[in-house]
Amino acid sequence: MSIEGKRFYPGERATADQLLSLAAEYRRSAETLLPAGRNGVPLSWAPYRLVAIHAIELYLNAYLIAAGHPHAAVRGLRHDTASRAELAMLAKVDLRRRTVAHLRFLSANREYLVTRYDPAPSSTSISQLTRLRATLNEVAEKIDKLARKEKATPRQGRA
Repeated sequence: MSIEGKRFYPGERATADQLLSLAAEYRRSAETLLPAGRNGVPLSWAPYRLVAIHAIELYLNAYLIAAGHPHAAVRGLRHDTASRAELAMLAKVDLRRRTVAHLRFLSANREYLVTRYDPAPSSTSISQLTRLRATLNEVAEKIDKLARKEKATPRQGRA
């Protein structure tokens, strides 16, 4: 988007707290969509997948912004959950190996795009629902916990 020749991006000035709140709303929405999926109808799970993956990205984005990464750099990662996870782990997020492997799988298989646009994805290009849910829950809980801990701990140099 641009106004008077200046290009801007929605959310460019969002705080980490605002992004955490947005991520939590997407997580709640994903949980609401989960029961709408129907066994034997793989396409019926697509809305859950899309919203869950988006929530994961938002949680990681919130943490990266809180850790001091510029909005433009985070936005430049596109839908690369593997890179987001690597940066977040460098900044204190302790994710399990299976979760990190799944975040890499999401990126390598471009699951965000597959979920959005492919009406018949192969079973090898998308995550198991239980794995996706576990990844979302772990990322959300660990980042929420770190965010609360960092709010409770005054930063050095402040009164």
